[in-house]
Amino acid sequence: MRRIRAAVTGAVTLSLAFTATACGGGESGEATPKTLTYWASNQGSSLEVDKKVLQPELDRFEQETGIKVKLEVIPWSDLLNRILTAATSGQGPDVLNIGNTWSSSLQSTGALLPFDAKNFDSIGGKDRFVDSALGSTGTPGKDPAAVPLYSMAYALYYNKQMFKDAGIAEPPTTWDEVIAAGKKLSKDGKWGLGVEGSNLSNNIHQVFALGKQHGADFFTADGKADFTSDGAVAAVKQYVDLMATQKIVAPGNAEYAQNQSLSDFAKNKTGMVLWQTPSQTFASQGMTPEEWGVVPAPVPSGEPGAGKQTNSMVAGINMAVFKNTKNLDGALKFVKFMTSDEEQVILNKTYGSVPPVKGAQKDPSFADASLDVIRETLATSAAALPQVPEESQFETVVGTAVKELFADAAAGRPVTTESVRAKLDKAQQQMPKK
Repeated sequence: MRRIRAAVTGAVTLSLAFTATACGGGESGEATPKTLTYWASNQGSSLEVDKKVLQPELDRFEQETGIKVKLEVIPWSDLLNRILTAATSGQGPDVLNIGNTWSSSLQSTGALLPFDAKNFDSIGGKDRFVDSALGSTGTPGKDPAAVPLYSMAYALYYNKQMFKDAGIAEPPTTWDEVIAAGKKLSKDGKWGLGVEGSNLSNNIHQVFALGKQHGADFFTADGKADFTSDGAVAAVKQYVDLMATQKIVAPGNAEYAQNQSLSDFAKNKTGMVLWQTPSQTFASQGMTPEEWGVVPAPVPSGEPGAGKQTNSMVAGINMAVFKNTKNLDGALKFVKFMTSDEEQVILNKTYGSVPPVKGAQKDPSFADASLDVIRETLATSAAALPQVPEESQFETVVGTAVKELFADAAAGRPVTTESVRAKLDKAQQQMPKK
């Protein structure tokens, strides 16, 4: 997803994800046919930036349809809890953005409108969307719970001046090269790689890709948690060891959760960062496109691809409709508007993401070298996070385990295979039993 999410914690969230059954559209459940409420996710460098981006488009929708859209932009740290609370209370919006990794979890609440053939036809057809984006819209075998809105993937962004100053001629493409470059960069108060060690979802995104490289999926084929396999343990240890053993990540990054690593990168304090389409955030901090470069996220060796050469999760934002909205026709019109070729070009160009709509991808706006990396990753080497109802709990408990391991590394406590396995075993015990 575009802005890295801070996954929610606590027993309330875990229970809500499985007990939510009711919802309501509109403000206090009282939407009129000429009004919609829309919860947008924070895609830009701030909530205010998102409002400035979205409001003109919502005004245009109102001019075309007569339907007014009441907008609220919600930070990622609050969004999942807000959605789950709305699902149980009935006090929710008509239309909302969700992180695509949550699709199956939110689908299991029964709160979201299924996009069956009829509903897809009402927004222009399912075949308008690229397959990789549709793969993260709900539980396989069921009608999707949402439709793709923005598509993203992880890549490695590097600071050109810092690389030049360190005598690094080429950007790294393998993990060994990342570590070698990171060691050259990590001196005089500067560091090789930035991470967001307290951001639970970012932790999951990184260890999921590393898990694929180690042959681990974190869930079995029948959907059971499998957090303590040798591959999963190796993936988590490899990620935390970037700070603990390789020492190319600043200890302070253990506390980062609000995109501070991007700020460090833009301020020439960190030479590399693994991120999803951060160009707007770089620009907001005064960094020009000429000052940074981008290459595919690293793999163990060779070229990115499928299986153990996977180098990203399929990132993105989906758009969903609450099933009990009192303005279903207006909600579907709004989804159709937001996923139209024209709007897809406007919005994805602004946010630096890739349209999940085939027609919009052909626009010259997306003939950009940095976006080519993202498109190629999505097409050939990205994998969807497990589309299982327990995915949001996975983000919480394993993301927290990684956060705690980063805290250990920052404090100088040893991070061993045994300590990683113990943390992951504790996380697995917190998952629902199948």
